[in-house]
Amino acid sequence: MTNEIVNLALSKVMYPGFTKDIVTFGFVNSIKIDGNNVSFNVAITSSAPEVAQQIVDESTKELKAVGASNVTCNINAPKMPDAAPAPKSKNIAPQVKNFLMVSSGKGGVGKSTTSVNIAIALAAQGKKVGLLDADIYGPNIPRMMGLEGIRPEVNGNKVLPLKAYGIEVMSMGSLMEEGQSLMWRGAMIMKAIEQFLRDILWSELDVLVIDMPPGTGDAQLTLAQSVPVTAGLTVTTPQAVAIDDSRRSLDMFKKLNIPIAGIIENMSGFIAPDTGVEYDIFGKGTSGPMAAEFDTEIIAEIPIEPSIREGGDTGKPIIFVSPSSETSKRYAKAAESIWATIEAVNADGGATNESVQPTTPPGVSACSV
Repeated sequence: MTNEIVNLALSKVMYPGFTKDIVTFGFVNSIKIDGNNVSFNVAITSSAPEVAQQIVDESTKELKAVGASNVTCNINAPKMPDAAPAPKSKNIAPQVKNFLMVSSGKGGVGKSTTSVNIAIALAAQGKKVGLLDADIYGPNIPRMMGLEGIRPEVNGNKVLPLKAYGIEVMSMGSLMEEGQSLMWRGAMIMKAIEQFLRDILWSELDVLVIDMPPGTGDAQLTLAQSVPVTAGLTVTTPQAVAIDDSRRSLDMFKKLNIPIAGIIENMSGFIAPDTGVEYDIFGKGTSGPMAAEFDTEIIAEIPIEPSIREGGDTGKPIIFVSPSSETSKRYAKAAESIWATIEAVNADGGATNESVQPTTPPGVSACSV
C-alpha cells in the first residue's frame, strides 16, 4: 500500500453535492500507512454530519477495494452553528404605547359598541386614543363614529386616520365602497391587519383600541405577532351560548400570553326608558363563573338601553352624548379598570409577544416542518 494507491482510490470519492472529488479539492492530508492499515484526515467545509458520514463510508469502500485492511478516516469539519436566537418581541407600530384587543367568541354581542364607548371613555379620561376597526368583514365603526362616507387622506404612501370624538379612527369601511363585500382568504386578512398597523399614520398614542373580528383566527394571531398586546378585553352577553364562545376568546388570550383586562357583559338587564327601572330579562352576571375560571372579573354589566342602539345607528355614542346616563357611567368605570390593568402590565415590565413569534423561516409553512 502506497501514497499513490491511497490517493488514486480517494480520487473516486466525490464531495457530496459536487462533481469534484475530495483529492482534487485538496481536502485529503496527513496520510499514514502501516502495512495495509491506512489513516488520513479530510478537512471539509460543511458542518452537516451526513456529509461527513458519506465521505467516511465511500473512502472506506474505495480503499478496501484496493487492499486496505483497516481504514481510519478523520473528518475535520467546521463547528455546527449555534441555534438561532429566540425570536424577539415585535412591534410594527412603535409610536403606540399600548394596545387593547377587544374580542368576542361570536358576533352580535356588542363588541364594536363596546370598543367605541371604551375608546371615547379613555379619551375623556385624558388619554390619547386611537380606534382601529379590524373587523374586516363587518366594519361598523364608521357608522357608529359618524364617519360614514368620509374617505381618509393619503400622505405619501401612508394613510391619515380619521378623527371623531377626540380619537383617531381607521376602518376598512372607510376604504371601501358602501355595501361592498369582501371575500378574502386568511392571508389577505393577515396582510390587511399588518397594513392597518404599519401604514396608518397613527400619532403618539397612549392606547390603540382594536375592535377584532369575532372568533379566534388569523386576524387575532397576526395582531398578537405584529404588536405586543398590552391587554385583552372579552365582550359577551348573559346567554349560555355566548358564554361558551367567550371562553374560547379568554383561552386565546391565555395561549397568546395576553393579560386579561376583564369581561364586559352586554345586554345585562333592560332599562325601561319610561321608568328607568332595570329588568334582568336575559339574566345578569352569568359570566361570573367564567370570569373566575380565567382569574379575571366582570368589569361592567351593560344593560339594554334604547339610546345605545340609537347612538350606534346615528353615529352618536352614548358615552359622548349622554355621559350622565347609567350606561355611560358603567363604561367610564370599565375604562378606568382597563387602564389600571394596562398600568399594572407596564409596571411589571410591559407586554411582549416574543413567545408567539413564528419560528419557521420566511416563506416556509409551519405545517411542513
